[in-house]
Amino acid sequence: MTALAHEVTPVVNNPVSDLDEVLWQAWKAMDLPEGYRAEIIEGAIEVSPTGRRRHAVLISRLRRALDAHLVGSDYVAHQDANVIHRRKVWIPDIFVAPEDLDEIPDEEDLGVDAAGVPMVIEVVSPGRASIARDRVRKRREYARAGIPVYVIVDDFDEEGVVLVLTAPNPKKATYDDEHRVPYGTEVVVPSGPAKGFAIGEAITRRA
Repeated sequence: MTALAHEVTPVVNNPVSDLDEVLWQAWKAMDLPEGYRAEIIEGAIEVSPTGRRRHAVLISRLRRALDAHLVGSDYVAHQDANVIHRRKVWIPDIFVAPEDLDEIPDEEDLGVDAAGVPMVIEVVSPGRASIARDRVRKRREYARAGIPVYVIVDDFDEEGVVLVLTAPNPKKATYDDEHRVPYGTEVVVPSGPAKGFAIGEAITRRA
């Protein structure tokens, strides 16, 4: 297949482990009740319910603002799709990718290849497990996949914080650049298709 201009070459090419393959096959066979989703995160299948009202409100504001920001580009904001990287599966709250997701299919046609996703956004849900998933485990996973920009909108960090992570280091599973801004202060995405996208009070306000 001919490489497209917006495709990203995978950064890490380690073999898939036996555990990864077992989890992958189990995930594919799952039949979840409506309102639940399953992801493969750091060697485990994690099942979680859809978010509460506040979660939906933040995602809706972010999606509308992102779509407006991306007008005229080849990228849009997407939801409810599997982002796949070497037998790992994530369902970000929002991710930026080509408008036509058929341009970045995964090898089994179950979602999209993380190598073609330049930005993901997670809105943190309440509960220790949910908070740790977005702040810690998914942060490492997205860095391992080399996703260039990871944004976390977090109601539960002090009075609310937006964290913009860039410069992924796949070998260390870290982001080398971190910009942490409290609610009420505007933070701007510094690079990628969404460069210049601002997250401020219009998005994070509580009423």
